[in-house]
Amino acid sequence: MPIQFTTDGSPGYRRLALWQDIVCDVFVGLDCKSDLGSAFRGSVTQASLGKAVCSEVCSDRQHVFRTPSRIARSNQDFVLVALGNRGNGGVVQDGRETVIHPGEFALYDTTRPYELKFNDSFTQTIFKVPREMLQRRFGGTETLTAMSFGADAPLERLAYDFIVRLCQNADGLAPDTATALSEQAVDLLAMALSERLGKSSLPSSTHRSALLYRLKAHIRAHLADPDLSLAETAAALGISPRYVNDLLADEDTSFQRHVLAERLARCRRDLASPLLAHRHISEIAFAWGFNDLSHFGRVFREHFGMSPRDFRQSQLRH
Repeated sequence: MPIQFTTDGSPGYRRLALWQDIVCDVFVGLDCKSDLGSAFRGSVTQASLGKAVCSEVCSDRQHVFRTPSRIARSNQDFVLVALGNRGNGGVVQDGRETVIHPGEFALYDTTRPYELKFNDSFTQTIFKVPREMLQRRFGGTETLTAMSFGADAPLERLAYDFIVRLCQNADGLAPDTATALSEQAVDLLAMALSERLGKSSLPSSTHRSALLYRLKAHIRAHLADPDLSLAETAAALGISPRYVNDLLADEDTSFQRHVLAERLARCRRDLASPLLAHRHISEIAFAWGFNDLSHFGRVFREHFGMSPRDFRQSQLRH
């Protein structure tokens, strides 16, 4: 990833102030402190990955705060996944504290106060994910912040390796590829989180979030099937159809509305892709479970304000 900022070349007396002004203020909105003064060094790289952002932070020791006043002045709504590469880093949020060692990762949320503690030099990869990307798959993350993942569990380690390697190559990926891979990274992350929840004795609300993830994962895996039904989905999860809709009611939707929204989102993505410009609109619609082209055209217009054909032309002109 290209370097966005480094203290190298800056006068010693300005380094920490520049780090605060450029990195802590601009990237997330943080208060940064270090006792190193003019000896402080740090650098940040950054690359977009679809809606997500990959960064690598390499720095000397510091103590970082995301304070209520910072949150009040910010509209950022992200979940940050910090993946340890070198050195150790502490995370404090939601009444919990953990230490991220190399090969491990932890989550923290930009909408609530947190602290990051680095007692020595460190390097971390930061995968910044819009909340809605994770919420679509999982629900709330309040019970998952400031917990370490990746030490022993194979799925957690796989998520760590995939996200780190993906971020290392993010700036060389075509936009469509970057978007698809970022979605896969969040899928893998959600799977790892869900597996951890299934093995832990956690509050019922947390297990409800895990079940919601399983429900959404089943729907995504069967979107192409026009016969995807509420009864079949409930049976696959071992719950009642009423409970399926009860889970989705937490997000102000229902089974039918969620399936329709997911199918439309996939069609919208494919219609906007230059790589799929050779495919007929009907092929794309039928590939995502629609079986009536007039119905597809009507609901697409209702959701996106234009016909599938007009939307495709508007996207491919860019």
